[in-house]
Amino acid sequence: MPEMRMIDVGELSLRCAVEGEGRLVIMVHGFPESWYSWRHQIGRIAEAGFTACAIDVRGYGGSDKPHPVEAYALERIVGDLVGLKMALQPDRPAILIGHDWGAPIVWNTALTHPEHFRAVAGLSVPFAGVPQRPFTEVFHEHFTSQGKYFYQEYFQAEGVAEAEAEKDPRDWVHRMMYSISGDVPPGSYWDKPYGATFLEGLPDPLPVPWLTDEDLDFYEAEFKASGFRGPLNRYRNHERDFEWLQGWKGKQIEQPSLFIGGTRDPATFLFGAVTDPVCMMKFFAPKIEGHILDNVGHWTQQERPEEVNKLLLEWLGKL
Repeated sequence: MPEMRMIDVGELSLRCAVEGEGRLVIMVHGFPESWYSWRHQIGRIAEAGFTACAIDVRGYGGSDKPHPVEAYALERIVGDLVGLKMALQPDRPAILIGHDWGAPIVWNTALTHPEHFRAVAGLSVPFAGVPQRPFTEVFHEHFTSQGKYFYQEYFQAEGVAEAEAEKDPRDWVHRMMYSISGDVPPGSYWDKPYGATFLEGLPDPLPVPWLTDEDLDFYEAEFKASGFRGPLNRYRNHERDFEWLQGWKGKQIEQPSLFIGGTRDPATFLFGAVTDPVCMMKFFAPKIEGHILDNVGHWTQQERPEEVNKLLLEWLGKL
């Protein structure tokens, strides 16, 4: 089992699951998850000769939870990773691995701080370069203006999504995870009108081997303790993130990079915007190695831990 540590990263403290010795590998989870999302990877990476460190992103689990929306801007979270690296291994550049929101976090950390990070891997969400406009403008154009529901629009108003999720965190997390997994039966569960709630129309979850009652117990306890404000505030910073990233316009990720997506994950294809995410990424991360796993949904490293571990360990071994 990893050692659970509270680590001062400068602005605040993060709860981290740490195991092993060697070059530092930092793992960053997505929404609505925790360090626990990497439970199948931590030990294997440590056994391969690395210091494996899976964090609770600020706002989650045991990490500090500032209240203001702006405290969850990408610039601040990137700063947490730089501070963590300096606290744990200041004399050697670290390696980053991220999933879901964790993927854009690590892509942009590698982009903006190449002196601290020698390689980067992203799961589920590919890197599409420095944005040309805030993502709010994109989903307003393609969804909201056409009267269509989009989950990130629903997350914008403070308190609305929090109230729905905190009413029954276990059911909310369960339904969300199942609805965008590779195991869900085909259906247009997210094709609903603007004004719908998050859970409206989602299917009743069936048992799946990668999300057990024990796993749901863990997530339920975490979100009952932490609430959802911090996690949801990440979605409320698109304009701030856009402005900050303009300082790197035209820049590429020059470090060795890895992408792992799934054929049944809408995020892998940027919600239909791209058909070949690995080819697209070559323009923005020329040293990219990419893999798209058949019939895998959004929860890449939890749905197919052995396949993902094999790819991660092979890539780490080449660095």
